[in-house]
Amino acid sequence: MRYKVSHIIRVDYEPPVRVAHFNLRLMPIDWPGQRVESYKLAIDPLPEKREERAGAYPFNLTRVEILKPVKTLEVRSTFIADVGDAQLDLAVQTMSIADVAQAALAERDAGLMAPAHYLFPSRLLPLVPEIMAWARPQLPSDADCLTGGLALARAIKSGFVYDTKATEADTPVEDAFSIRRGVCQDFAHVLIVALRSVGLPAAYVSGYLRTYPLPGQPRLVGADAMHAWVALWCGPQRGWVGIDPTNGVLANADHLVVGMGRDYSDISPIDGVFVGGASQKTYNSVDVSPIDARLAVS
Repeated sequence: MRYKVSHIIRVDYEPPVRVAHFNLRLMPIDWPGQRVESYKLAIDPLPEKREERAGAYPFNLTRVEILKPVKTLEVRSTFIADVGDAQLDLAVQTMSIADVAQAALAERDAGLMAPAHYLFPSRLLPLVPEIMAWARPQLPSDADCLTGGLALARAIKSGFVYDTKATEADTPVEDAFSIRRGVCQDFAHVLIVALRSVGLPAAYVSGYLRTYPLPGQPRLVGADAMHAWVALWCGPQRGWVGIDPTNGVLANADHLVVGMGRDYSDISPIDGVFVGGASQKTYNSVDVSPIDARLAVS
Protein backbone atom coordinates (compact mmCIF):
# COMPACT_ATOMS: atom_id res chain seq x y z
CA MET A 1 0.00 0.00 0.00
CA ARG A 2 1.24 3.47 -0.90
CA TYR A 3 -0.02 6.47 1.04
CA LYS A 4 0.28 10.21 1.26
CA VAL A 5 0.04 11.39 4.86
CA SER A 6 -0.63 14.94 5.99
CA HIS A 7 -0.79 15.94 9.64
CA ILE A 8 -1.52 19.53 10.72
CA ILE A 9 -1.24 20.62 14.36
CA ARG A 10 -2.40 24.12 15.23
CA VAL A 11 -2.10 25.61 18.71
CA ASP A 12 -3.91 28.86 19.52
CA TYR A 13 -2.60 30.77 22.56
CA GLU A 14 -4.64 33.36 24.47
CA PRO A 15 -2.98 35.74 25.15
CA PRO A 16 0.05 35.21 22.90
CA VAL A 17 3.08 33.48 24.42
CA ARG A 18 6.37 35.34 24.55
CA VAL A 19 8.73 32.35 24.17
CA ALA A 20 8.07 28.73 23.13
CA HIS A 21 10.35 25.70 23.38
CA PHE A 22 8.83 22.46 22.14
CA ASN A 23 9.57 18.97 20.84
CA LEU A 24 8.04 17.31 17.78
CA ARG A 25 7.99 13.57 17.13
CA LEU A 26 6.36 13.39 13.72
CA MET A 27 9.04 12.14 11.31
CA PRO A 28 8.52 8.37 10.81
CA ILE A 29 11.34 6.03 11.77
CA ASP A 30 12.73 3.22 9.63
CA TRP A 31 10.57 0.14 10.20
CA PRO A 32 10.53 -3.32 8.59
CA GLY A 33 8.12 -3.34 5.65
CA GLN A 34 7.78 0.45 5.63
CA ARG A 35 9.62 2.88 3.34
CA VAL A 36 9.19 6.64 3.79
CA GLU A 37 10.05 9.27 1.20
CA SER A 38 9.53 13.00 0.59
CA TYR A 39 9.23 13.90 4.28
CA LYS A 40 8.62 17.60 4.96
CA LEU A 41 8.08 19.46 8.22
CA ALA A 42 6.94 23.09 8.05
CA ILE A 43 6.62 25.32 11.14
CA ASP A 44 4.87 28.70 11.19
CA PRO A 45 6.15 31.05 12.50
CA LEU A 46 9.68 30.14 11.50
CA PRO A 47 11.66 29.20 14.61
CA GLU A 48 14.91 30.87 15.64
CA LYS A 49 16.39 27.45 16.33
CA ARG A 50 15.54 24.01 14.93
CA GLU A 51 17.48 20.85 15.74
CA GLU A 52 16.78 17.34 14.46
CA ARG A 53 18.22 14.21 16.03
CA ALA A 54 17.47 10.62 17.00
CA GLY A 55 15.41 10.18 20.15
CA ALA A 56 16.15 8.28 23.33
CA TYR A 57 13.90 5.49 22.02
CA PRO A 58 13.04 4.61 18.41
CA PHE A 59 11.69 8.01 17.33
CA ASN A 60 12.94 11.08 15.48
CA LEU A 61 13.05 14.29 17.51
CA THR A 62 12.80 17.87 16.29
CA ARG A 63 13.54 20.50 18.94
CA VAL A 64 12.30 24.01 18.23
CA GLU A 65 12.74 27.42 19.86
CA ILE A 66 10.61 30.47 19.02
CA LEU A 67 11.83 33.60 20.77
CA LYS A 68 9.17 36.08 19.64
CA PRO A 69 5.48 36.50 20.58
CA VAL A 70 3.27 33.75 19.14
CA LYS A 71 -0.52 33.72 19.01
CA THR A 72 -0.91 30.74 16.67
CA LEU A 73 1.58 27.94 16.07
CA GLU A 74 1.05 25.70 13.06
CA VAL A 75 3.01 22.53 12.28
CA ARG A 76 2.59 20.64 9.00
CA SER A 77 4.09 17.16 8.62
CA THR A 78 3.77 15.42 5.24
CA PHE A 79 5.29 12.32 3.69
CA ILE A 80 4.73 9.43 1.31
CA ALA A 81 5.05 5.85 2.54
CA ASP A 82 4.99 2.35 1.12
CA VAL A 83 3.76 -0.20 3.68
CA GLY A 84 3.52 -3.96 3.32
CA ASP A 85 1.59 -6.53 5.34
CA ALA A 86 3.48 -8.39 8.05
CA GLN A 87 4.52 -11.79 6.75
CA LEU A 88 3.46 -13.91 9.71
CA ASP A 89 2.22 -17.47 9.74
CA LEU A 90 0.14 -17.77 12.91
CA ALA A 91 -0.18 -21.51 12.40
CA VAL A 92 3.51 -21.86 13.21
CA GLN A 93 3.98 -22.05 16.95
CA THR A 94 6.62 -19.70 18.31
CA MET A 95 8.18 -19.42 21.74
CA SER A 96 6.05 -19.75 24.86
CA ILE A 97 5.40 -16.81 27.16
CA ALA A 98 7.78 -18.27 29.76
CA ASP A 99 10.53 -18.82 27.19
CA VAL A 100 10.18 -15.31 25.76
CA ALA A 101 10.29 -13.78 29.24
CA GLN A 102 13.46 -15.74 29.99
CA ALA A 103 15.03 -14.84 26.63
CA ALA A 104 14.30 -11.14 27.22
CA LEU A 105 16.20 -11.20 30.51
CA ALA A 106 19.10 -13.01 28.86
CA GLU A 107 19.41 -10.53 25.95
CA ARG A 108 22.65 -8.54 26.00
CA ASP A 109 21.62 -6.03 23.34
CA ALA A 110 21.45 -2.47 24.70
CA GLY A 111 20.25 -0.74 21.51
CA LEU A 112 17.06 1.28 21.20
CA MET A 113 15.07 -1.81 20.14
CA ALA A 114 16.43 -4.00 22.95
CA PRO A 115 13.63 -5.81 24.83
CA ALA A 116 15.07 -4.85 28.22
CA HIS A 117 13.86 -1.25 27.79
CA TYR A 118 10.24 -2.40 27.56
CA LEU A 119 10.04 -4.97 30.34
CA PHE A 120 9.51 -2.79 33.37
CA PRO A 121 7.08 -0.12 34.63
CA SER A 122 7.44 3.27 32.96
CA ARG A 123 6.34 6.83 33.66
CA LEU A 124 2.67 6.33 32.74
CA LEU A 125 2.48 2.57 33.19
CA PRO A 126 3.02 1.29 36.71
CA LEU A 127 2.18 -2.26 37.64
CA VAL A 128 -1.58 -2.22 38.26
CA PRO A 129 -2.79 -5.15 40.42
CA GLU A 130 -6.27 -5.13 38.85
CA ILE A 131 -4.87 -5.38 35.32
CA MET A 132 -2.41 -8.06 36.40
CA ALA A 133 -5.18 -10.13 38.00
CA TRP A 134 -7.31 -9.80 34.86
CA ALA A 135 -4.51 -10.65 32.45
CA ARG A 136 -2.62 -13.52 34.04
CA PRO A 137 -5.30 -16.22 33.66
CA GLN A 138 -5.42 -15.33 29.96
CA LEU A 139 -1.64 -15.54 29.58
CA PRO A 140 -0.54 -18.94 30.93
CA SER A 141 3.22 -19.41 30.90
CA ASP A 142 3.08 -22.33 28.45
CA ALA A 143 0.94 -20.47 25.88
CA ASP A 144 2.38 -19.31 22.57
CA CYS A 145 3.57 -15.73 23.06
CA LEU A 146 2.08 -14.16 19.94
CA THR A 147 -1.15 -16.14 20.09
CA GLY A 148 -1.63 -15.12 23.72
CA GLY A 149 -0.90 -11.47 23.04
CA LEU A 150 -3.31 -11.32 20.13
CA ALA A 151 -6.03 -13.09 22.13
CA LEU A 152 -5.67 -10.53 24.91
CA ALA A 153 -5.90 -7.69 22.39
CA ARG A 154 -9.13 -9.20 21.09
CA ALA A 155 -10.42 -9.42 24.66
CA ILE A 156 -9.87 -5.66 24.94
CA LYS A 157 -11.58 -5.11 21.60
CA SER A 158 -14.66 -7.07 22.70
CA GLY A 159 -14.76 -6.03 26.34
CA PHE A 160 -13.97 -2.31 26.19
CA VAL A 161 -15.96 0.54 24.61
CA TYR A 162 -14.32 3.06 22.28
CA ASP A 163 -15.43 6.39 23.71
CA THR A 164 -13.62 9.63 22.88
CA LYS A 165 -15.29 11.45 25.78
CA ALA A 166 -14.45 8.92 28.49
CA THR A 167 -10.77 9.77 28.98
CA GLU A 168 -8.17 12.49 28.45
CA ALA A 169 -4.55 12.21 27.32
CA ASP A 170 -3.43 12.15 30.97
CA THR A 171 -6.04 9.68 32.27
CA PRO A 172 -4.23 7.03 34.39
CA VAL A 173 -4.24 3.56 32.88
CA GLU A 174 -5.94 2.12 35.97
CA ASP A 175 -8.87 4.52 35.54
CA ALA A 176 -9.37 3.60 31.88
CA PHE A 177 -9.22 -0.07 32.81
CA SER A 178 -11.72 0.42 35.63
CA ILE A 179 -14.40 1.95 33.40
CA ARG A 180 -13.53 -0.28 30.40
CA ARG A 181 -13.76 2.76 28.11
CA GLY A 182 -11.37 4.99 26.27
CA VAL A 183 -9.46 5.42 23.01
CA CYS A 184 -6.53 3.76 21.27
CA GLN A 185 -3.99 5.24 23.69
CA ASP A 186 -5.85 3.77 26.67
CA PHE A 187 -6.25 0.34 25.09
CA ALA A 188 -2.57 0.21 24.13
CA HIS A 189 -1.59 1.16 27.68
CA VAL A 190 -3.82 -1.54 29.20
CA LEU A 191 -2.37 -4.19 26.91
CA ILE A 192 1.21 -3.13 27.66
CA VAL A 193 0.69 -3.33 31.43
CA ALA A 194 -0.93 -6.76 30.98
CA LEU A 195 1.90 -8.14 28.84
CA ARG A 196 4.65 -6.76 31.08
CA SER A 197 2.96 -8.33 34.10
CA VAL A 198 3.97 -11.79 32.80
CA GLY A 199 7.46 -10.74 31.80
CA LEU A 200 6.87 -9.94 28.12
CA PRO A 201 8.55 -6.88 26.56
CA ALA A 202 5.83 -4.58 25.24
CA ALA A 203 6.21 -1.13 23.67
CA TYR A 204 3.88 1.73 22.74
CA VAL A 205 3.75 2.48 19.01
CA SER A 206 2.53 5.81 17.63
CA GLY A 207 1.55 6.22 14.01
CA TYR A 208 -1.29 6.48 11.55
CA LEU A 209 -4.09 4.16 10.51
CA ARG A 210 -5.89 4.18 7.21
CA THR A 211 -9.59 4.46 7.99
CA TYR A 212 -12.47 3.51 5.76
CA PRO A 213 -15.71 5.49 5.29
CA LEU A 214 -19.09 3.88 5.91
CA PRO A 215 -20.57 2.14 2.85
CA GLY A 216 -21.86 4.71 0.41
CA GLN A 217 -20.21 7.62 2.24
CA PRO A 218 -17.36 9.73 0.80
CA ARG A 219 -13.94 9.68 2.42
CA LEU A 220 -13.52 12.96 4.32
CA VAL A 221 -10.17 14.69 3.95
CA GLY A 222 -8.69 15.43 7.37
CA ALA A 223 -11.00 13.03 9.21
CA ASP A 224 -8.29 10.53 10.14
CA ALA A 225 -6.28 10.73 13.37
CA MET A 226 -3.05 9.53 14.91
CA HIS A 227 -3.31 5.97 16.15
CA ALA A 228 -1.60 3.87 18.81
CA TRP A 229 -0.96 0.17 19.13
CA VAL A 230 1.49 -2.22 20.81
CA ALA A 231 4.72 -3.89 19.72
CA LEU A 232 5.27 -7.25 21.42
CA TRP A 233 8.72 -8.83 21.45
CA CYS A 234 8.24 -12.50 20.59
CA GLY A 235 11.81 -13.75 21.01
CA PRO A 236 15.10 -13.26 19.15
CA GLN A 237 13.95 -15.06 15.99
CA ARG A 238 10.58 -13.38 15.41
CA GLY A 239 11.39 -10.07 17.11
CA TRP A 240 8.84 -7.27 17.39
CA VAL A 241 5.27 -7.79 16.17
CA GLY A 242 2.59 -5.09 16.09
CA ILE A 243 -0.75 -5.81 17.79
CA ASP A 244 -3.66 -3.36 17.60
CA PRO A 245 -6.04 -3.80 20.59
CA THR A 246 -8.43 -1.11 19.36
CA ASN A 247 -9.24 -3.25 16.32
CA GLY A 248 -8.22 -6.67 17.65
CA VAL A 249 -5.78 -7.34 14.79
CA LEU A 250 -2.11 -7.61 14.00
CA ALA A 251 -0.66 -4.38 12.62
CA ASN A 252 -0.79 -4.59 8.83
CA ALA A 253 -0.46 -2.49 5.69
CA ASP A 254 -3.03 -0.03 7.08
CA HIS A 255 -0.67 0.86 9.97
CA LEU A 256 2.10 3.44 9.45
CA VAL A 257 4.71 3.60 12.20
CA VAL A 258 6.03 6.96 13.41
CA GLY A 259 7.82 5.95 16.62
CA MET A 260 8.08 3.52 19.51
CA GLY A 261 8.57 4.11 23.24
CA ARG A 262 7.74 2.76 26.67
CA ASP A 263 4.43 4.65 26.80
CA TYR A 264 2.70 7.69 25.30
CA SER A 265 4.87 10.17 27.22
CA ASP A 266 7.99 9.01 25.36
CA ILE A 267 6.61 9.67 21.88
CA SER A 268 3.80 12.23 22.14
CA PRO A 269 3.66 14.15 18.82
CA ILE A 270 4.19 17.55 20.46
CA ASP A 271 5.14 18.79 23.92
CA GLY A 272 7.21 21.54 25.46
CA VAL A 273 7.09 24.71 27.55
CA PHE A 274 6.15 28.32 26.88
CA VAL A 275 6.33 31.65 28.70
CA GLY A 276 3.11 33.68 28.92
CA GLY A 277 -0.36 32.77 27.76
CA ALA A 278 -3.17 31.74 30.10
CA SER A 279 -4.78 29.09 27.90
CA GLN A 280 -4.31 27.18 24.68
CA LYS A 281 -6.43 25.20 22.26
CA THR A 282 -5.01 22.48 20.03
CA TYR A 283 -6.44 21.43 16.69
CA ASN A 284 -5.34 18.32 14.76
CA SER A 285 -6.10 17.37 11.17
CA VAL A 286 -4.81 14.08 9.76
CA ASP A 287 -5.30 12.71 6.27
CA VAL A 288 -4.08 9.24 5.26
CA SER A 289 -4.93 8.77 1.60
CA PRO A 290 -4.00 5.90 -0.76
CA ILE A 291 -2.10 7.22 -3.75
CA ASP A 292 -3.13 4.41 -6.10
CA ALA A 293 -6.59 5.35 -7.40
CA ARG A 294 -7.61 1.70 -7.46
CA LEU A 295 -7.03 1.47 -3.70
CA ALA A 296 -8.75 4.76 -2.90
CA VAL A 297 -12.17 3.33 -3.72
CA SER A 298 -11.73 -0.03 -1.98
